[in-house]
Amino acid sequence: MNYRWIINESTNEDIIDIIAQTQHIPQSIAKILLSRGIQTPDEAHEFFQPSLSDLPSPYLMDGMEKAVERIHRAINDKEFILVYGDYDVDGTASTAMLVHFLRDHGASVDYYIPDRFSEGYGVSRDGIDQAQANGVSLILCVDSGITSLQPVEYSRSLGIDFIICDHHEPADKLPDAYALLDPIKGNCPYPFKFLCASGVVYKVIQALCERFGKPDHAHQYLDFVAIASAADMVPLIGENRTLVFHGLKQLNSAPRPGLRGLMECINIHAGSITSSTVIYNIAPRLNAAGRLGDARKAVELLLAEDDLSAFRLAQDLESKNHQRRVIDEETFLEAKKMADELIKTQNYRSLVLYNPDWHVGVINIVASRLVETYNLPTIMLTNVDSVAKGSARSIKNFDVHSALKQCQIHIREFGGHKYAAGLSLEEINIPALRQAFDGIAHSLISEDMLTPELRIDTELQLNELSPRFIEMIERFAPFGYHNPKPVFVTHNVYTAKRASVVGKNHLKFRARQGNFLIDAIGFNLGDKVDMCNSIQPFSMVYTIEETYFHNRKNLQLYIKDLRPTHSTHIQYQ
Repeated sequence: MNYRWIINESTNEDIIDIIAQTQHIPQSIAKILLSRGIQTPDEAHEFFQPSLSDLPSPYLMDGMEKAVERIHRAINDKEFILVYGDYDVDGTASTAMLVHFLRDHGASVDYYIPDRFSEGYGVSRDGIDQAQANGVSLILCVDSGITSLQPVEYSRSLGIDFIICDHHEPADKLPDAYALLDPIKGNCPYPFKFLCASGVVYKVIQALCERFGKPDHAHQYLDFVAIASAADMVPLIGENRTLVFHGLKQLNSAPRPGLRGLMECINIHAGSITSSTVIYNIAPRLNAAGRLGDARKAVELLLAEDDLSAFRLAQDLESKNHQRRVIDEETFLEAKKMADELIKTQNYRSLVLYNPDWHVGVINIVASRLVETYNLPTIMLTNVDSVAKGSARSIKNFDVHSALKQCQIHIREFGGHKYAAGLSLEEINIPALRQAFDGIAHSLISEDMLTPELRIDTELQLNELSPRFIEMIERFAPFGYHNPKPVFVTHNVYTAKRASVVGKNHLKFRARQGNFLIDAIGFNLGDKVDMCNSIQPFSMVYTIEETYFHNRKNLQLYIKDLRPTHSTHIQYQ
């Protein structure tokens, strides 16, 4: 794929100098801070040392006072509470966290996770009927509910109070719940708008702990928030970054039995867990439960109290994840072939793909892979109980939720975010949806948007990669959406000896600039080996990674793209 190289140009040298001097950091580090919106020494200090004491009061969230009062009354009166969750990591982590907290405070509580295959996303009538049969008087709905008008009305008709803790986009009309917590609903004054569902649930726990006179007690649940926030790809800025920063500390110092069992099963160790570890190692295993089977297994693991049961649950999830990967790859290859045919026959600026035999548990993963492959907004659909159901994923600056809203004449249900959504529709309406969705894509997606960007923080000389510089880069963690690893560009680089192609088309070489040498690898960049072996210098865009071999730490560059230096063009913004 061709990329546009764009460097975040920091032109205010005075601010760069002030931040560099007051924080005792290199100017290149100060430039990265400025490019990420950090403009004062105080902001730099808060970024490098995020403090839980700086978090906004949970009571700023609209509906919090009412929610806390009702939950507190239910605990005191021994009412039967049901936590109604969802089957992804955010949903299962939110469920486990809230159940754990309520049990710790003497509540009578159980949980319910809808079946992905028979019930689908959101609140189902079956779940509410089961709650009534079990004597539930209060439902705490996490990671869904913001668009559940009819289920909430049905719950009220049965005398069951309904509190919603969600973070998805609201529809024009809100459910008539007892309390509705969602920082992005129109009238909510809560200052931070990007919490995942686990973040919203954490604010509820924080508010209850303040009411109980034990405000610091809430902090012990931050490991759940860290896992969910990293997995759900919410922006790791502001409050989210603070929550994940401290949650990862807890995960590394004192992992719960269930997470410890999972870590042992996949051979990762406390003390080395980062947001990337969560995204690529922990989250897929927790997600696998709901993708191929029963998502309650993930909740059971997160609630496990002894090592033996935790390890057995972890082994089951690892087996499910292996199955998921096989199905994922088969589905991707089928979808890619279908996408190639569509693109060949017409000038599509979006992909709407349907196969009734695709596994509903993997289509959102495949949709994301197709976006990475084609840089086009993508909808993947399969058949569930004679209804087409699926997932939509988007590219930068294309609001897929808004696009689906404009297509809702063809859709039964939809919901989600700017860059990710779920939907269902009648199979007969798929061609009409494809045409309408692509029409919106054509009107909103410019030629520039069709070429993906490589955002570069600053230019470096390789001899700037000192131990102190590397230490400062590590302090930008936790990395994730909206706080990626710093990306650098270096010009006039040569290869020491010769570059080679290893594995599945991966480029491996030793980069040389002057007397400085460092190992580098470019995944899926094997076709650029001749450029590296040319006598002409090249430019490279990369991140800096630490690798471990025989317990020894090494530095390696992860190459994102390469070009001959003489033909390198960079846009400045």
